[in-house]
Amino acid sequence: MSRSDLHYLEAGELARLIAAREISPVEVTSAMLERIERLDTTLHSYAHVMREEALVAARKAERKLLAGEHLGPLHGVPVAVKDLYWSAGSPTAAGTTIHRSFVPSEDATAVKRLRDAGAILLGKLQLTEGAFATHHPEIAEPVNPWHAGHWAGASSSGSGVATAAGLCYAALGTDTGGSIRFPSAANGLTGIKPTWGRVSRHGVFALGPSLDHAGPMARSAADATLLLGAIAGHDPLDPTSLPEPKLALPESAHDLQGLKVGIDPQWNNNGTDEVIVRALAQVVEVVTSLGGRVEEVRFPEVRTVVDEWQINCGVEVAVAHAETYPRLSADYGPALTRLIEIGRETSGTQYQQVLLNRAALRGKINHLMARIDLLIVPVQPFAAPTHEQLGALAQDPELNARLIQFSAPFNSSGHPAITLPCGLTASGMPIGFQFVAAHGAEALLCRAGIAFQNATDWHRRHPAL
Repeated sequence: MSRSDLHYLEAGELARLIAAREISPVEVTSAMLERIERLDTTLHSYAHVMREEALVAARKAERKLLAGEHLGPLHGVPVAVKDLYWSAGSPTAAGTTIHRSFVPSEDATAVKRLRDAGAILLGKLQLTEGAFATHHPEIAEPVNPWHAGHWAGASSSGSGVATAAGLCYAALGTDTGGSIRFPSAANGLTGIKPTWGRVSRHGVFALGPSLDHAGPMARSAADATLLLGAIAGHDPLDPTSLPEPKLALPESAHDLQGLKVGIDPQWNNNGTDEVIVRALAQVVEVVTSLGGRVEEVRFPEVRTVVDEWQINCGVEVAVAHAETYPRLSADYGPALTRLIEIGRETSGTQYQQVLLNRAALRGKINHLMARIDLLIVPVQPFAAPTHEQLGALAQDPELNARLIQFSAPFNSSGHPAITLPCGLTASGMPIGFQFVAAHGAEALLCRAGIAFQNATDWHRRHPAL
């Protein structure tokens, strides 16, 4: 196989080629490193490329393959992780300047599990400062490979750009208010925000721990499922991880027969761009053609919890940064500073009311999900927003509330969601949507995602680079 054909293979397809010895881990890792060197000076998706470490791991994977030892379902597949996952011996800065010299002595549990599954770690991917809204002023922002004038998504922007541009075969991101789902939609990818606690957060820098979700981003639902299966499961090092030791996930799916799929047009269409409304209508057609029974539902009122997301996250991030803020406040960017100050100024009684409102929403969503299997929701109301449209995001509570109105409720409630590409705008920018399911129903989401992509080809569209 020609090296020029490698970079947009699906991770699962590449793993099969490696297992069949049609391509070697060293060859594919070298090709990816060359592509990163050639393209990422413009795209800025990597915070740190682990060139030598990746080649050492690739040679080890090749030796084991030749010896008849198979490391796991990602044997020899080059991936990358958001630069807030610890990686032993390599810098982990979390999008900040205050941590740029931090070199952890151990891997995050999710990183260790990727390695155990045979993956080759190419490097660490850039993110917004501390995983909040905007990038630190001293750090180059990742560039959307579909169009440089458009948002690459926050905060897992580097994960979205690198995966979409063929600079890794899949990536790990985190999602506190939409940050797996936003860059997945913006870059034409599939991303899974699992049930809260499904993937260990041990060794992952925190933004808002009770809102933070760790999960995969990939170019297909099958690949995202493959990664989720590798990293999910109970971790005694994370006391909040769910007790199930392993997820049983589908390898294939061709229909949605027997599934009840809800949609709330009133909520979905409120203030949403027409191009997204039309794309969701096409999603409904595909779901129906696959045997899903689509019915209208009424989603609970979420505006209060969406408005209070910044208070909730602000209090938690103020605790997470207590050792460095305000001691090093001069080294913080304006957006993260503002969020921490919101948290520091919030009273205990105000915060308690936020938690009560959040618990009430979680209960109402649970009641809804007891009546349906899946829910169809937009990722965001804006179609392929430009940098100008989002320039005031971190400073404008109303704009931020609009942006996160379809994403943050499921961080607050902990429900799992999968984001899938479902169209393009007139200017050729990707559009995504979400399937949401009940707590613990990742297998159902993966089934739905794989079946949807067997019937569509949006996930096979790539930026012209």
